[in-house]
Amino acid sequence: MNEDPPALEAGLLQHFGHREFREGQKRVMRAVLDGRSALAVFPTGGGKSLCYQLPGILLDGLTLVVSPLIALMKDQVDVLRARGIAAARLDSTLTAEETFGILDGIGSGTLKLLYVAPERFVSETFVARLKRANIALLAIDEAHCISEWGHNFRPEYLRLAALAKKLRIPRVLALTATATPPVAADICREFRIAAADRVQTSFFRPNLTIHITPADARDRPGLLTKKLLGEKRFPAIVYVTLQRTAESVAAHLQRTGIRARAYHAGLADDVRASAQDDFMAGRCDVIVATIAFGMGIDKADIRAVYHYNLPKTLENYQQEIGRAGRDGQPSHCEMLACADDLNVLQNFTLGDTPDEQSLRHLVDHLLRQGGEFDISRYDLSRTTDIRQIVLETVITYLEKEKILEPAGVFYSTFQIGFRHPEDRVIAGHTPDRQRFLRAIFSTAKRGRKWLTIDADAAAATTGESRERILKALGYLEEAGDIEMKPTGLRHRFRLLAKAGDRTPREIATWLHGIFTKREAADLARLDGIVAFAEARGCSAARLLEYFGEKLPAPCGHCGRCTGEDPAVLPRSAAREISLDDLRAIRALRAENHPALRGNRQLARFLCGITSPATTRDRLTRHDAFGLLEEAPFHDVLAQLDVRSPQSLATRRNKKIRVCTLPP
Repeated sequence: MNEDPPALEAGLLQHFGHREFREGQKRVMRAVLDGRSALAVFPTGGGKSLCYQLPGILLDGLTLVVSPLIALMKDQVDVLRARGIAAARLDSTLTAEETFGILDGIGSGTLKLLYVAPERFVSETFVARLKRANIALLAIDEAHCISEWGHNFRPEYLRLAALAKKLRIPRVLALTATATPPVAADICREFRIAAADRVQTSFFRPNLTIHITPADARDRPGLLTKKLLGEKRFPAIVYVTLQRTAESVAAHLQRTGIRARAYHAGLADDVRASAQDDFMAGRCDVIVATIAFGMGIDKADIRAVYHYNLPKTLENYQQEIGRAGRDGQPSHCEMLACADDLNVLQNFTLGDTPDEQSLRHLVDHLLRQGGEFDISRYDLSRTTDIRQIVLETVITYLEKEKILEPAGVFYSTFQIGFRHPEDRVIAGHTPDRQRFLRAIFSTAKRGRKWLTIDADAAAATTGESRERILKALGYLEEAGDIEMKPTGLRHRFRLLAKAGDRTPREIATWLHGIFTKREAADLARLDGIVAFAEARGCSAARLLEYFGEKLPAPCGHCGRCTGEDPAVLPRSAAREISLDDLRAIRALRAENHPALRGNRQLARFLCGITSPATTRDRLTRHDAFGLLEEAPFHDVLAQLDVRSPQSLATRRNKKIRVCTLPP
């Protein structure tokens, strides 16, 4: 399609009420409308969404928008609909009736923009429906998630390039606010985006002032309070690493008279929503949050962003400070930097890496299933002691290697709640139908409110097909007689011929090498945070350099530019492993818990890092859980593996002190 520039301007005014484009937007749209794939690397608040929304209206066909954020999808769809644009979202919060209506819109061609989560594409029926649709554009938000070496890799994103080819989508628009040059190169390679169509605008925000303040961990609560009360830069976001830190810091600020709320993923949905609503409405001056807060938050007047703890990566830091000053007014960004935070951040990274034995167990299980099989990721995660996100990454790599092929998803069980008395619901049908319904309900496990029906078990017991049983339950739900909730999600796969090319041991070794390399890359990012915090010279320029941009001159107003001297970040003495600790570890090992057989499993447990197996066996209540939470993970692992030559070499190189328990 060749739209003249005036048509773009007219569409911008007609549909969005704007007269001018922001930097880079028109260039991206020009490529898309001319039929080419493009990459838009714009800073937070840089106007990425318009780059697919306006072309989506102008193009002939459906624009499919992939986003991992349900809240963001909902907000954008609501705004588009209010403007009279045919947009919809498919996510887990919709009713069956709403879902069917959207699917009909795909088939009829009445939808212009459809927002979906990347997980939606494991459904064969959904992909089959898309094959019959006229898809003009695939827009991928948070596109940095596709890069295996990016800061926020999501395995489901790896499938998107293959999906675009399978659906023969003519153009792809990838969008991100946090792509380093290597990650941007990954995205362009996957989607065959030409160098000329990689559009990156400046990450420099002249209204943001960056300060790095070295701070002892014990002094941070008082220091933060002093800064907030003295400078009164409200509204403000305070970012922390742990949920319990969010709670304690918010409580501390409240005691000093500051209107503060905690926000993290562990809060009940209504409490979290209340905190966000209070902040957005101005009833709360400070939100103390983990990184769960901020994605899709559109509040233009945030005057300050404080990092109470070190950010996980420079990508995270760039994105988080980008939430300040979107109205263009001066805003303050300050990091209260302490190297003690590295312990927790490193432990998160090291604790996620699966050991080779667990990978071998997983791969062996998958390859012994036969031609077509299904699994519960939840169950398999607990039996192999591999986190679900890691397990999903393993499966995605096996798909890329043509060892497995996804064959759809389904629910194995359904929870049934009666809206009217059960006998009355059954009585409203013919005698044959009554017998059929009673037979189905007799197979259910009965709770106080819900009946749980295993569809396959019910089919085997009653002699009826699974399809007929689900159709009957669906009819009762549509009639308003029952409420039905699917549970027990299972993923179906096909084992491909290439699976026999390597043994499970060889595949597990290959996978372990990938995860070990990822671990090293993540740890290097933490080193990059410390280097940034301790560096001389303009902080804004150094941050931009990480994203491949050179600032022509120092910003002139960051802490370094105005005379703040850099310093080595304060760090408390490392927690030493004592003889009492060793006795406790020996006693724990003597208990022979299956979930703690491997040294890496035991090290995770001692460092207070949960795992699927320890959660399954309720070991997080054990007195030894988190015994060495303040000790570096490598030190704990080395202590547990004193007989390993490799461990001895590691200890010599890292000068790790190992304590030996006398006989």
